[in-house]
Amino acid sequence: MNGAASPARSGRTADVAAWATGLRCEDIPPEVRRRALDLLLDTLGVGIAAGRTPAAGIAYDLACSQFAAGDTAAHLPFDGRRVSPAGAAYAFATRIDNLDGHDGYQPAKGHAGVALVPALLAVGALYGTSKNGHKALTDLVVGYEIACRAAVALHGSAGDYHSSGAWNALGVAALAARLRGFDAERLAAALGIAEYHAPRAPMMREIDSPSMLHDSSGWGALAGVTGADLAARGFAASPAALPGIGDAWSSLGNEWLVLDQYVKPHPVCFWAQPAITAALQLRERHGVDPARIVSVRIDTFDEARRLYAGIPDNTQTAQYALAFPVAAALVHGRLGPAEITPPGLDDPAVAALTRQVEVRSSDAFSRRFPKQRLAAVSIRLTDGTEYASDPTEPRGTPGDPMDHTAIEEKFTDYAEPLLGLDRARSLTACVAELDSDTRSLADLVALTASPIQTIR
Repeated sequence: MNGAASPARSGRTADVAAWATGLRCEDIPPEVRRRALDLLLDTLGVGIAAGRTPAAGIAYDLACSQFAAGDTAAHLPFDGRRVSPAGAAYAFATRIDNLDGHDGYQPAKGHAGVALVPALLAVGALYGTSKNGHKALTDLVVGYEIACRAAVALHGSAGDYHSSGAWNALGVAALAARLRGFDAERLAAALGIAEYHAPRAPMMREIDSPSMLHDSSGWGALAGVTGADLAARGFAASPAALPGIGDAWSSLGNEWLVLDQYVKPHPVCFWAQPAITAALQLRERHGVDPARIVSVRIDTFDEARRLYAGIPDNTQTAQYALAFPVAAALVHGRLGPAEITPPGLDDPAVAALTRQVEVRSSDAFSRRFPKQRLAAVSIRLTDGTEYASDPTEPRGTPGDPMDHTAIEEKFTDYAEPLLGLDRARSLTACVAELDSDTRSLADLVALTASPIQTIR
């Protein structure tokens, strides 16, 4: 099947399902497959590092108590306990969601891979063990392409800004359906069930009051996996609400949204990252001594201005803050998991500088959101010297992407402290070789099954 000629561009659920079931690995350009592998590796790295967040332990324990394995079982990734595939997908997606370093899609104002990768492992553990790497990679690409277009369609039809779980559930349903070998009719039913049951959470409430709820992607993963399971059992559903909103589906099979995913250099909300990028550039360019900084001014778009302005006392608030991560980046010259989790949260120098940060809303930057996320930063020193940045976009966007080498370095930084060098290298090699006949999905699942250190 040639994706470029697909009638799925209509956006009708039946047409999208036909495209999704008919796509083959050879229909996907090599650069898209390579990027999908990079996104997979990056998401796994975030998920590994997220094992040290309190939310991860809570979600994993919930999966064990409420989503027991029954006659089907999958391992909780990097934990070893066995739960249902739906429970494993929910728990790992919630875990990833609570270290905000995973990929995203700017027009959707949200994230697909956070739910897709957990579903690939969880459903793949039961139904995809015989799949070679090519087929598993194709399933993942289908999930991204459907999830991101569903996001644009749903945001165009809904009046409020809702969370990613509302639409990444559809990508999960498509991925799970392919893993289970559904025909187009049954895949369409899975899409309809997942879309109807997916959470449409009010995202700005979470921005204004940060918590462990984050982007409801755990529930999106749960809705997608159970949607496919219900469809397998003959549960009937009306078509998913996909068509008729702009041109979200017109490029399906022709333009690959996998290539348009951003990769975060830092594990905080992407809205904060333009200011972090600008601040780090000023620090490096001018050799700024953080001890000499007396004030920092950030001009940004209005949504970013609403990020938490104070000194956070937990990691979930730090991830949805603006002043604190900018101050931490200026003090340490970097911003990784160590800076937004204990004991990094308690750094007195970061706290002192956070109090000197002023955040202002820019009408010009607000008008360009969500297509662009922009910020400008000004730093004033004790001698009165002031350094100011130009309007800055974050690293990792399609215009300034993190390449394969940078993503591997990020994975190593996030994963090696918990996995150890040998296992981190084995996982990196396995992901790199999925686009070949030498690796299978079972190999990847096996490498993620055994436990690592977590916070309990």
